[in-house]
Amino acid sequence: MSSQPGRSVKEAVAQGIGRRYRNERIFKALGLAALLIGLGFLAFFFYTLIANGYTAFRQTRFLLDVELKADVIDPRSSRDPVTLATADYQSLVRDALRARFPDVTSRGELRSLFALVSPGAGLDLRALVAREPNAIGGTRALWLVADDDVDVMVKGHVRRDVPEIDRRLDDQQVGWLTELEEQSRVALKFNRYFFVGGDSRDPELAGIWSATVGSFFMLLVTLGLSFPLGVATAIYLEEFAPRNRWTDLVEVNINNLAAVPSIVFGLLGLALFINIFGLPRSAPLVGGLVLSLMTLPVIIIASRAALTAVPPSIREAALGLGASKMQMVLHHVLPLAMPGMLTGTIIGMARALGESAPLLMIGMVAFIVDVPESPLSPATALPVQVYLWADSPERAFVERTSAAIVVLLLFLLVMNAAAILLRKRFEQRY
Repeated sequence: MSSQPGRSVKEAVAQGIGRRYRNERIFKALGLAALLIGLGFLAFFFYTLIANGYTAFRQTRFLLDVELKADVIDPRSSRDPVTLATADYQSLVRDALRARFPDVTSRGELRSLFALVSPGAGLDLRALVAREPNAIGGTRALWLVADDDVDVMVKGHVRRDVPEIDRRLDDQQVGWLTELEEQSRVALKFNRYFFVGGDSRDPELAGIWSATVGSFFMLLVTLGLSFPLGVATAIYLEEFAPRNRWTDLVEVNINNLAAVPSIVFGLLGLALFINIFGLPRSAPLVGGLVLSLMTLPVIIIASRAALTAVPPSIREAALGLGASKMQMVLHHVLPLAMPGMLTGTIIGMARALGESAPLLMIGMVAFIVDVPESPLSPATALPVQVYLWADSPERAFVERTSAAIVVLLLFLLVMNAAAILLRKRFEQRY
């Protein structure tokens, strides 16, 4: 009679253990499935991004025999840099095309023929003359930039066998392009304009350099303001501030500010820095100030967490050896907390690098061609440049948008790698 209840208890325990193991396996399987699904979406995102953007790193060019006519470039033979820089080089490109297709004579056909070459093809000629003034009067075989409609067709983004009404190039232009290809005068070359140029209405001339410099100036201002202020605030709140209702209110507000939408900081920057202080619109200085306001709560919270993680024994040992509280913080606690502070700072800076909404509110959506020379010069940023290109109707801007996103992600990877290296360096040092 007594063995039956014993067996029931054992069976119940065995069933409970089996149920727990089964639930654990199901939970692990669900977690693994969620991880694989997330990695799948991430892989699909990167595949789509790279598939659409890698072609932007190459550009279609035509090989043309260009006669550098002295009467067009330097009619007075003065070799004056201003005269050489303002010459009509595009007319020399048109003459080279006319010489390549002598049968094209009507005005409409000539206009269609000249449309195959980019309006900025003369920039290469100007650079050549500035570099080699002795080339004036001779003939050079040069690879010149093609128009963006030609570029997307050569890369296969637009099919040639579709009806003429469904593509930007007409049948005659496609015929000229095919003839040049048969003569081996069409090739894909490295797109240096994408890396060294500013924004442009012509996709084949558009580049990210001006936006990159603008982002650099903004991050420089942001780091110079938010890092020392954030670290100092965290040290005061964690090590020196008394525990009362005022410090509790400050801590609550800091935590709330970390969750405020970024566009609110843009509105604050517009009202405060531009309307009240009169700082210039679309300047990296204003963008850096706005991003500093947005980054400060993140740095403060991360710095306080890093300070809290320092063992109390470090503080007690320093004070026991006669160090003042300031010496204890600066010489012992702060070096141990610095890796965590740097990690939080890099995370905040990475968030600032990817923000576009607050920059739109302070006018950094302007069309900027020139590279900014200082934080007060008109500029834009990489996320805003991506926004502008994504809103453009030309097909060639699609690949440049994806390529700019790839470059932006590379910057974020570099910043995260820098955070890891700095953290390891400080961990090895202390």
